[in-house]
Order: sequence, then C-alpha cells, then structure tokens
Amino acid sequence: MKRTALMRVFVLFAAVVLLCSCSKEDSKLKDSASAKTDKQAVPVSIGIQQSIWPILAAKEKGWFEEEFKKEGAKVKWVEFQSGPEYFEAIASDRLDFGRVGNIPVLVGQAADIPFKEIASGSAGEMGDAILVKKGSSINSIKDLKGKKVAVAKGSSSYGLLYNALKKENIKPSDIQIIQLQPDAAQPAFENGSVDAWAIWEPFQSTEVIKNGARVIANGKTTESSSPGFQLVRTKFAKEHPELVVLYLKVTEKATRWQNEHPEEAAELYSKLKKTDKAIIQSVLKNSTPENKPITKDLISGQQKTADLLVDQKGLKSQIDVSKVVDNSYIEKALKDYKPGN
Repeated sequence: MKRTALMRVFVLFAAVVLLCSCSKEDSKLKDSASAKTDKQAVPVSIGIQQSIWPILAAKEKGWFEEEFKKEGAKVKWVEFQSGPEYFEAIASDRLDFGRVGNIPVLVGQAADIPFKEIASGSAGEMGDAILVKKGSSINSIKDLKGKKVAVAKGSSSYGLLYNALKKENIKPSDIQIIQLQPDAAQPAFENGSVDAWAIWEPFQSTEVIKNGARVIANGKTTESSSPGFQLVRTKFAKEHPELVVLYLKVTEKATRWQNEHPEEAAELYSKLKKTDKAIIQSVLKNSTPENKPITKDLISGQQKTADLLVDQKGLKSQIDVSKVVDNSYIEKALKDYKPGN
C-alpha cells in the first residue's frame, strides 16, 4: 500500500510538472504572438510623387510591402505634388520616407523640421528645366526680364531658376515669379497665362514632345545641378533603424531593375501613367536614378546652393547642410545587399 501510494504521489507530481511546463510554453507562445502582433502594427508611410522613378516600379511590384511584411511592418503610400509637401507631412509625423529634390531639403532644414538625408537619389543635371512655349519670342534667360515664370516654391526647379538668374546677373525681382504647383502651372503654361515654366520630369518631356515646348535652361546650361535625396523622419529612424536600412535595400533593388531594364521600365511606366512611351524614354534619359552615399562634392554643392538662396532672400537664415546628412544607413544597406533580396 505504501508503495502504491508513493507511486500515486509520483504520478501526481509528474502531472503538475508537465502542466506547469505546458503553461510556460503557452505563455511564451502568447508573448511571441503578442510581440509579432505589435510588430505587424508598425505603420510605415512612404511618399510618392507624380515623377517617374524606381519607387514607382517597386510600388507596382509590391516589393516594399513584401519585404516590410517580413519585419512585421505595414506600408502606407502617401501621394504629393512636390517636395515641400513632404516636409509638412514629416513635421506632423504623417510621413516616414521620401525622395525629394535639393531645394526642399534646404527649406526643410531651415525650418528645423526633424529629418535626415540618408542617400543620394540622383545627380540631377537634366531632370529640371525652364521651358517656353512653341513659337515664344523668349530664347534665353535674359529674355525673361519682366515676364511671368511659374514655379513651385521650394522645389528643385525653384533652385534651378535662381541659379539661372544668378548666372545672367538678373535679380529675382526683375521677373514675375508666379508660385504654382504643377497641377495649376501646367494649364497656366499651356494657355499662355505665364511666359515660362520651371519644372521637373515628367512634365518637362511631356511639354517638349507633345506640345513642342523649348528648353532655355537646365542644370548643364546653368552649370548647376538639382540632386535628389532619400529622406527619413528622424524619430522614425531612431525607433526603427533596421527598417531604414530595409527601405534603402528595396530602393537599391528597384534602382538596379530600372537601370538594367530600360525598355521594360519604359513599358511599365508608360502603362501606369497612360503616357506615350517616347515621353517616358525621354524622362529616363534625363533622370538617371542612383542610391549611393552622399559625397563631399554633393554636400559642397548643396552648401553653395543654400548660400545662394540666403543671398537672394530665398532662405531666411544660414544653414550647415552637412548637419542633416547620415550615410550610416546606406552604407549598411549596400554592404548587406544581395541581388534578389
């Protein structure tokens, strides 16, 4: 009897141990599931413009969604007309990532908006231009004196316009600068309400190929450039540095795809934008994308542009453009990148 009782106690003890073990495992699974749920709830907002850029291909192919889902994050796309709008969204925590031209980042930095430049997106010599209509008597920047010029304030084309004026020793006050976003500037330009339009791609190629507009200035003629930059909201980068690296890895994949498959890219963008393939091919020719660390030369060029805008009253205060540059994410992304990932 004693032996039987002892056996019963042993069996009961074993059952208790097993129950406790199962409870611990269930708890671990619940904790893991909870953590996974929390991770999946992390929202990631990515900005996109009307521009023809690799991010458009990545969006269409679902590459960001696919990769971010693996890390428990959900992508939300936010559309904008121009760069300055990106910074309004960053300032109000509505945007985490984006690619914009050189002038918006200068204006954003001067306004103390918390962001970082995390990669160079393009060199920007031909992507922006100053256009006049077919048959216009305007043939040079000097002919713009007293004329109406449409431009989106704080955009990369805004910087091109100021550089073009400086090169010809023309004051901004010598022309009538009409601040218009593309959706308003395009009809104003086409109906003659303005005499010229400082604008980026794909609007440049659309007007040149479809309507016979002429380019009177671009980065080459003004000996300046309008580089593009990849951005991240500072707080987001501090909270999710691994997602910043992932963003740049997917950007690298999309950039390589476009540069290695120009015909396929032109077909895709033509279909998405419902635009003639010839226009898309012109856009791709004028705007070569890259995804690289921000060089000292780029920083130097940005500083000169910032100083110019201060002199011309386009910026209210002096800034040190290097303060917003952080190459650590792109360096890690390129180091860890493997074709296909």
